Amino acid sequence: MIDLTDKNFETEVIKAKTPVLVDFWAAWCGPCQIADPVIDELDKEYNGQIKFAKLNVDQNPQSPQKYGVMSIPTVIIFKEGQEFKRQVGFSGKAGYQKLLEKAIK
Repeated sequence: MIDLTDKNFETEVIKAKTPVLVDFWAAWCGPCQIADPVIDELDKEYNGQIKFAKLNVDQNPQSPQKYGVMSIPTVIIFKEGQEFKRQVGFSGKAGYQKLLEKAIK
């Protein structure tokens, strides 16, 4: 799991060779805390197929603003430097898996 910042976003996400799931979150967000262990579990399950990264929206306001993240948790999958799929709110493990499966096809 990569800790993203506004500074390393382009290098770690936009220039990545594999799809990247970016979890936009904040420490005060209850649903974000529920999603966290699920995303960690998926990171292990999809090791090598998809890169997983987290971006704290309070500490890094530029990236969420750039990508129109209005509420959290929001998960965006980037593929070939572009937004591929987006999920706003916690959709459970199955919901995230559906997004991930579309990204690796």
